[in-house]
Amino acid sequence: MSEQITNPVEAFGMHVAHVGVNASSVEEAREIAVLFQVLMGLEPRETPVSVFADTLVEVMSGKGRGTHGHIGFGVNDLPAAEAWFKDRGFEINESSRALNPDGSTRLVYFTREIGGFAIHLCQN
Repeated sequence: MSEQITNPVEAFGMHVAHVGVNASSVEEAREIAVLFQVLMGLEPRETPVSVFADTLVEVMSGKGRGTHGHIGFGVNDLPAAEAWFKDRGFEINESSRALNPDGSTRLVYFTREIGGFAIHLCQN
């Protein structure tokens, strides 16, 4: 079935879930998140590894994946999307796989960066 699909946006509801920006420190991450708050009205929310500006921008508190950062793509069927991309030569970085409590995959990165950005798929 995955061979017949030519457009992952239509097939898997693929969309930009968030953009990740690498910061060098927690303080810099907070500063960047506040700028996004001012720019777009997005409330900052801290996690142990990042500061989110709402759900749209994730500022990593220290070096995150990717030379410049990362782009998270949400999909409605992560296993099918993963197979589709594997069929097209996009290798999955198995060490990046994050699981939900039920054992299903929450997110997984591709091995290769695109334009200096790490790319991950996440389940909607």
